[in-house]
Amino acid sequence: MICGFDSGLIILTGETGAGKSIILDAVVMLIGGKADTTFVRTDSDAAFVEAVFHLTGPEKEAVHFILNREELMDDPNYVVLMREVRKEGRSVARINGRTVNVGLLKELGALLIDIHGQAEHLSLLDPRAHIGLLDRYAEVAHPLGDYRQTYHSILNLRRELADLRKAQSDSDRRIEMLTYQSEEIESARLKVGEDEELRKERDRLANAESLAENAQEALAILDEGSPETPAATDLIGQAAQALATLAKIDAGQAELSNQAELLLETISDVVHTLRDYLEEIEFNPKRLDAVEERLDMIHSLNRKYGGSIPAVLAYGADARKQLETITGAADRINELEMQEANLLENSQNRA
Repeated sequence: MICGFDSGLIILTGETGAGKSIILDAVVMLIGGKADTTFVRTDSDAAFVEAVFHLTGPEKEAVHFILNREELMDDPNYVVLMREVRKEGRSVARINGRTVNVGLLKELGALLIDIHGQAEHLSLLDPRAHIGLLDRYAEVAHPLGDYRQTYHSILNLRRELADLRKAQSDSDRRIEMLTYQSEEIESARLKVGEDEELRKERDRLANAESLAENAQEALAILDEGSPETPAATDLIGQAAQALATLAKIDAGQAELSNQAELLLETISDVVHTLRDYLEEIEFNPKRLDAVEERLDMIHSLNRKYGGSIPAVLAYGADARKQLETITGAADRINELEMQEANLLENSQNRA
């Protein structure tokens, strides 16, 4: 039978074989104890144990501290523990419906249930539980919660301080390298896509003579001609004139005459464009050298900082950001040291 002598005290009694051990085993498994396949009933896939705890006693604040720390708080007056064991041996622990590790289940379960069997007083025999028992007896849950919060704040603060101090110890060398990298990239004044434009310009400058010769030859054939060979525009003009006369006689060939006129206009446009192109062809060895030098510099930066102009620019921005972080580390260290001193002073005053 089950007898309740006082709030929070439950005693299981009964004859051998009544099922006391099964209930206790389930409770032990629920609070992080051993969970193996022996708990799974034959022909079942899994065993489940779940309990809902109504938080009314001195354990409430300590439980809240853990739930808030792990971001598991739901209803402040209740907490739900669940344990699942699958027949292949895998077990799952949950608190308020969210999966957690067994260690957290044990930590929380120790606050909710204390099991005493025949000649077996678990908490009294576990040195790790002695301080908790004394704290509960002294009813210091509130100041203990404040202390733990302050303690964790100091730990987090000191971790950040350690990282900053380590970074600062390497700061001179790091600052020198980051400054060189950021200034090298910034001084280049790179523009996305300029490498492709420079390659096209280099090809034009390096082949200016050949480009001019080919353009001039085409222009001579189309528009200039020679005494022996009339220009293409003259020949096509003659053909267009003949077709125009033909169309006056045979109106059915008017479209053919129009096509000849269009061809003559197209060739005239080509001739005009070629003349403009010839004027733009630049014989400029100095500019060619400058373009080659710029391309070599871009290639060098790409090789060192990412392989492309966008990657180089991103690397430079990141280097500048790191510089700002490092140079601001001293101020942050001073700020954290003041926070640490205040936390220590407040904890001593409370003590």
